[in-house]
Amino acid sequence: MTQSLTISIDAMGGDHGPSVVVPACAKALADLPHVRLLLHGDEAAIRAEMERASGLDGRVEIRHAERVIAMDEKPAQALRRGKGTSMWAAVEAVREGEADCAVSAGNTGALWAISRLILRMIGDVERPALVASMPHASGITTFLDVGANVDCDARLLVEFAVMGEAYHRAAHGVARPTVGLLNVGSEEMKGHEEVREANRILREGGVDLDYRGFVEGDDITKGCVDVIVTDGFTGNVALKAMEGAARFMYGELRAALTNGPFATLGFLLARSSLLRFREKISPPPAAPILGLNGLVLKCHGSADERDFAKALRAAAEVAQSGFASEIERNMRRLPAALAPAAAASADGAA
Repeated sequence: MTQSLTISIDAMGGDHGPSVVVPACAKALADLPHVRLLLHGDEAAIRAEMERASGLDGRVEIRHAERVIAMDEKPAQALRRGKGTSMWAAVEAVREGEADCAVSAGNTGALWAISRLILRMIGDVERPALVASMPHASGITTFLDVGANVDCDARLLVEFAVMGEAYHRAAHGVARPTVGLLNVGSEEMKGHEEVREANRILREGGVDLDYRGFVEGDDITKGCVDVIVTDGFTGNVALKAMEGAARFMYGELRAALTNGPFATLGFLLARSSLLRFREKISPPPAAPILGLNGLVLKCHGSADERDFAKALRAAAEVAQSGFASEIERNMRRLPAALAPAAAASADGAA
């Protein structure tokens, strides 16, 4: 049975704020009868948009927030002045038990830092990671980190593998997900030192994952493994490159099919198939932040109504998956898996 859920939303986040968030909420709620929303932000601006939307009565509560975190604000500055902002309030509602998850299209670094401060980490998790669900021909690949941690050592990469495997099992129902480590080649000697060390730990450290070794960039959409692990710099570049490629492909296809009356007729006849094609090739509009004592999803800043509505649907689905408890169980195995690497390091230093 589908349980009742409350989603807390930073209504001021992203490039468009309430002008996109509110109509997106109306669109999402039409498909989510069990969901209610908390909208945090400028009450006057939110109410003005609600007057133009339908289906929100009785299912939306507005929480006024005086201030907004700018898209270019540094995370440290956002932490200092975050209290009282729409983003802070949206995450705080999760900590206080008023909401099952929070969604924001705001500043990624600020959301990562504020979520970590307010919700804290699960068990021994060192840092949260952003995870994306990437489409492939026969399903979904879990891909992390996609932007939260630019610099990652071997321990963090192993931690992401443990979290990603738990998330994929809970969110996508795969009993024993396969895991790969993104690299510039599949050979053992390739890649920088941290990637090679993470590969060694995952092979030899007893993490108890179905680890398949190195994968390459073109494997992301092949579905060769269920979970692909990388650092936030590489992951973010790959994700945005795929987003841009998907927009380019759909735009070029649409232009080709509307170039003249007969082509336009063909486009109209094939429109529903083309829309399904666009949905299939488009990377997800929102990425959960794994490792927190609570669920927060980051929606991309340029999200339109369609994207933000999809993000809310994804939030409702992930909130019911129970992935946090899966991560916590997996993380209990990590210290033992890392112990041989730590001992080898200590011996080397001696």
